[in-house]
Amino acid sequence: MAKNDEVYMSALQGKSIPILTLDNKWHQLFTQTDMTPEIEQLADELNALVEKDGKLRSQTKDIKKLKKKLLGEIVPLRDKANKLGNAPNIEKEISERTRLINECNEKIDSHQDELLDLSKQIYDVDYKLMIETMKVCYERLYDNTTDINALDEWIKRARIELKKNVIRLQEAEMENYNLYSYMHQIFGPEVVDLFDMKYDPDKRHPIRRPLSGEEYVE
Repeated sequence: MAKNDEVYMSALQGKSIPILTLDNKWHQLFTQTDMTPEIEQLADELNALVEKDGKLRSQTKDIKKLKKKLLGEIVPLRDKANKLGNAPNIEKEISERTRLINECNEKIDSHQDELLDLSKQIYDVDYKLMIETMKVCYERLYDNTTDINALDEWIKRARIELKKNVIRLQEAEMENYNLYSYMHQIFGPEVVDLFDMKYDPDKRHPIRRPLSGEEYVE
């Protein structure tokens, strides 16, 4: 019994969705059921996007450190140039650092744009993965519930049949016990032995006594 995507989307609306492949509990789900090819493909895609996102963030962090270092170098160079007056070599160094800082700014802006785009891609793939995960888990839950209900009905019927058979068993044992006892009393052990009817109900077929409803001991 499948549900359509709109049902799952409605259930997820407004919910905070973790990055599933980074969540250990999500991986534990698939110790209970198998991943479908769709889930494996989406998980691989999500992992690739997350890895790319991590690299970009690391690169952005390094660029910002470099920018901060360059900015820190310009101040003393400017002070030195002001003291010396005409200092083309120092001005050249300041110009080079300024160029590198501008490059850093461009790379940071480019990375920020890419990170925003990656963030959207990660959310979209993560969302699709969540939908596929819910589908698989729902189907497994439904199938298991169907099996559970069928087994529960079988067990109920088996218990009733077991109780009936236990009663039949007790009645047959009691009948054997009484038959043997009466025959033994009426005809005596010698006559019973002549008919090869050696029978000791206390040893061979002791009457079972109920313990707790369904358990019986000899």
